[in-house]
Amino acid sequence: MTLTIRAAEAADKPALWRILEPVFRAGDSYTVDPDISEADALAYWCGPTHTVFLAEDETGPLGTYYIRPNQGGGGGHVCNCGYVTAPNARGKGVARAMLSHSLEEARAQGYRAMQYNFVVATNTRAIEIWERAGFETVGRLPGAFEHPSEGYVDALVMMKDLAGSAD
Repeated sequence: MTLTIRAAEAADKPALWRILEPVFRAGDSYTVDPDISEADALAYWCGPTHTVFLAEDETGPLGTYYIRPNQGGGGGHVCNCGYVTAPNARGKGVARAMLSHSLEEARAQGYRAMQYNFVVATNTRAIEIWERAGFETVGRLPGAFEHPSEGYVDALVMMKDLAGSAD
């Protein structure tokens, strides 16, 4: 598989929706309404402060991520990202490739750290990938997420210093 990660364009919105819809509908990893409309999902994912990327190979789109400032003002040197891998692409290294790309992109944009504000604790596959990349859990929000099958589960705050580390 030859994976390419590129900036998403307006013409990619149908492909983004095909990737986002099953994940948002599942309701087990993002704090969005599982019944979110296509227009609202795309407005959320492609928000005005987001730079959106699309991961694809010769078969088509396989994943997407965005990068944005986590906060404004004095917190603007820390970025936040969201990642979604298409269900048919899971286990193929797409998430790891998007993470690596996002770390490079964050440094290129001048960010000094990357923070994930609300990682659902049952999302163990993602947590393992991020921990291997040097992210640390810096906070735990007990019972902060209502999982559709697990009930109330914790959410994690994870962070990685970008200023003094290379990946």
